[in-house]
Amino acid sequence: MDVVSDAIAAVRVGRPSSERVRVTGRWCARFDPYEGAGFHVVLRGGCWLLPDGGEPVVLGAGDAVLLPHGTGHVIADAPADAATAARAVPFERWADGGLPRPPRTTDGGHEVEMLCGKYRLDRSRAHPLLAELPPLVHLPARPDGDAGLGAALALLAGELEEQRPGASLALPSLLDLLFVYMVRAWMAESTAGAWPAVLGDRVAAAALRALHADPAAPWTVGRLAAEAGVSRPTLARRFTALVGRPPMAYLAWWRLTRAAALLRDTGDPLAAVARRVGYGSPYALSHAFRREFGVAPGRYRTGPGVSSRASASGS
Repeated sequence: MDVVSDAIAAVRVGRPSSERVRVTGRWCARFDPYEGAGFHVVLRGGCWLLPDGGEPVVLGAGDAVLLPHGTGHVIADAPADAATAARAVPFERWADGGLPRPPRTTDGGHEVEMLCGKYRLDRSRAHPLLAELPPLVHLPARPDGDAGLGAALALLAGELEEQRPGASLALPSLLDLLFVYMVRAWMAESTAGAWPAVLGDRVAAAALRALHADPAAPWTVGRLAAEAGVSRPTLARRFTALVGRPPMAYLAWWRLTRAAALLRDTGDPLAAVARRVGYGSPYALSHAFRREFGVAPGRYRTGPGVSSRASASGS
């Protein structure tokens, strides 16, 4: 696994949900804050997105937008003042006929067609790469844009349009792919984030790839330095400066983060979890886990939210 894949896999719960929406005329819909990430893809037409506490964003055909921290927002046919936004229809009512769903038109008219959805995320295991994403990532359609993102959007639009056999499996997979491409596109364009710089650094990136590929291995700073092709002092200095913690501290944190994910998402016994994340015994893992999370592994596994996450994983 690479760092981006691991960062997403660590927080994902269950499958993404989505709703295909077609509206026309005057409309305004509200999305409340969400413990996950929201997204919109404009398939046809255009609209406005008004994030809570942020500036309005114009969305056109082919645009994608990710709200990685579940920021509440309004989408509307036109700019909306505070009073209009306050009267916005809750998005959930769209599925119940709360907003008009027109028949298809041949001339396009003012019809807007979108894919609106959510990714379920467990923020207790958030990797700093995802934590530093801005409240809103707008990825406008343009000829010189990310080719992978454009291909994912085209595949997604095709599945939605044709409803071919196997769509119930293809759509969630394409939505997961869309999430990856949106994060990649942000990393490619970001000028402020720390993690794009981390993964762009030859030394830090090589060390991180090694740690994520086999977190249970008996890593030392010397062994990591050999993987990166530099001296131990050079690795320690560059890794710490870019990542924000020394290599062995990052490894200890990541092992416990992986242990938390395995405890919540699998039925593996504690001894098996300990072996998979690099602890010599379940007792050693329990001690470190309690220090990091404030609870014993068994109580963490049966704590609040486990049943909802388990049901989401099976949905």
